[in-house]
Amino acid sequence: MSEIRFSFNGTSLTCVEGTTVAAALLAHGVNAWRTTRHEGSPRGLFCGIGQCFDCLVTINGQSDIRACLDLVRDGDVIVTQVGHPHAQ
Repeated sequence: MSEIRFSFNGTSLTCVEGTTVAAALLAHGVNAWRTTRHEGSPRGLFCGIGQCFDCLVTINGQSDIRACLDLVRDGDVIVTQVGHPHAQ
């Protein structure tokens, strides 16, 4: 497997191809990558199976991507997401 590069909130990082976004961020010591809309509370990996909204990130400008399910692709630009898709 080859090493690929991506960025998270402007910081260049690497991971092995085939790694989920959540696993790649956790491997770099990042435990939270979403904040709640109203209080700004940090969120990260919770269920790990795509059933909750805690691990949502924005990748290449597309929001609401579940970090626990999506694989990192070479050159991805990943940023912290505020809120979740069903926020009122």
